[in-house]
Amino acid sequence: MNTMELLQTQSQQLNYQQMQGLKLLQMSSPELEQYLRELAQENPLVDLEPDPAPREEDDSLLSYLRWLEDNDHQNLYYSQMSEEELDPLSRVGTEGGLEETLFRFLSRQLYAMDLEEDLADAVRYLASSLDGRGYLTAPLAELARAGRFPLPRLERALEVLRGLEPAGVGAADLSQCLELQLLRIREEGPALTIVRSHLPLLAKRHYSSIAGKMNISVEQVKAAEAIIRELDPRPGAVFERPEQTTYILPDIFVDEEDGRYTARARRPGRPPFQINSYYRRLLLQSQDPQVRDYLKEKLQQAEGVLRAVDQRESTLLRCAQAIVDAQAEFFRRGPQALLPMRLADVAETLGLHESTISRAVREKYIQCPQGIYPMGYFFSRSAAAGKPGVGGVAARLLLKQLIDQEDKTRPLSDQKLAGLLAQAGCPVSRRTVAKYRGEMNIPDLSGRTCPL
Repeated sequence: MNTMELLQTQSQQLNYQQMQGLKLLQMSSPELEQYLRELAQENPLVDLEPDPAPREEDDSLLSYLRWLEDNDHQNLYYSQMSEEELDPLSRVGTEGGLEETLFRFLSRQLYAMDLEEDLADAVRYLASSLDGRGYLTAPLAELARAGRFPLPRLERALEVLRGLEPAGVGAADLSQCLELQLLRIREEGPALTIVRSHLPLLAKRHYSSIAGKMNISVEQVKAAEAIIRELDPRPGAVFERPEQTTYILPDIFVDEEDGRYTARARRPGRPPFQINSYYRRLLLQSQDPQVRDYLKEKLQQAEGVLRAVDQRESTLLRCAQAIVDAQAEFFRRGPQALLPMRLADVAETLGLHESTISRAVREKYIQCPQGIYPMGYFFSRSAAAGKPGVGGVAARLLLKQLIDQEDKTRPLSDQKLAGLLAQAGCPVSRRTVAKYRGEMNIPDLSGRTCPL
C-alpha cells in the first residue's frame, strides 16, 4: 500500500470513528444502554458482564463463529435463539415466560415446513424486515442489494411469508393486507374488489359511488363492509410490546463542597463494557482464517465503540462542568438566578464545535438540590436583546413574582412592570412583558383587577 492509499484509509477510518462518536454522544442514557445491549447480541467480543466466566475452546464454538459470519446481517434477531426458545410449549407456566415476538412466531412455523435452508433463511430475513404492523414496506430489490439473497429467492420467500399466520403479514400496504386475509378465507365477492380498488371510497362511506362503479346494490356494498371490518388492518400489532412508563435517570449530579459546585457523572452511567478476553485470545490462537477474519472485524468494531463511549462520557462531563461553572448562582439561589447562556459560549470555553455541545446536552439531565433539570434548560438568551444580564427564564420568574405581590385592587400595567423589571437589573420592553405574561397564561391588567 502506497503512502496516498494509507493516508486515505486512515482518513476514512478517522471519519467513521468521528461519526460513531457523534452518534453515541447524542444518545440519551436509555438509548445508549439499549444500543450496547443490542451490540452485545451481535458482537461476541462485546461483554456487558463485569466478570465473564472463562470458556473452553471447542469445535462447536468454531462452528458457531462460522455460522455467525455467514449470517451476520440478522444476528440481532435470532443468532442467540436456543431450541428451547423455539418450542412454543417449553416455557409455558414458567415465571415471566418467553416474550413472544412476531419474528419468533413466524420463525417457528418454518420448522414444520419442508423448505430448503437457504429459502428458510430468506424468509427469516424478510420477517426481520417487517414493521410493527407486520407490513413489508421496503422494496424487494432494495432488500436484495442490502442482503446476501438474490431477488428471485426473496420473491419466493415473500410468497412463503405471506402464507404464514397471522394472515396479512408481508403486505406492502393496507389494501394488500386486507386482500391477503380475504383470500385466506376464500372470499371472492364484492369485498375483495373493494379492498383492491375502492378502499378510499369505503373509508369515506361513499356507498352509492362504490355501488355504481361495481354495478351492485348499496346493500351489497354494506354487506361487504361488514366482512372487511372483521379483518385485522395491523396483524403484527398483537406482538408489539406495550408502552412503558419512561423514568428520568439523571446523567449528572451536582455536588457542593466549600462553596464550589462540581459535576459528577452517574455511576454506572451505562452497562459494564469490556472486550471479551476469551475471544481476544481465540483471535491470536485460532488457525482458522475465517474465524480470525471474523473476530478481527468484531474486535475493531468493539474497540471503536468503546473509545466512542469513553469519549462520550468525557465530553458530557466537561460540558456539564462548564454549565455548572457558568451558572453557579443558579445552584446557590435557584432559577431566579439563571443567567443567559448560549451553546456557543460553552463551545468556546471547551474548544469544541457548537453542534457537539448541542449533541452532548440532548436528552441529558442534571440533578441538583433544586431538582432534576434537562441540560438544555440552562441555555437561554438574555431577556433584553443584545444586552447581558438576566436570562429569559429568570425574567419570567421575576415577572411572576411582581404580579403575585401586586395590589389586586390596583394591578400593575405592562409598562409599570417593565419599569420594575429594569430596576431589578432586567431591562425589557413593555412588549416583552406582554409576551412573557401571555406565555405564563397571566391575564392583562383588566383581567387581574378585583372589584372592591
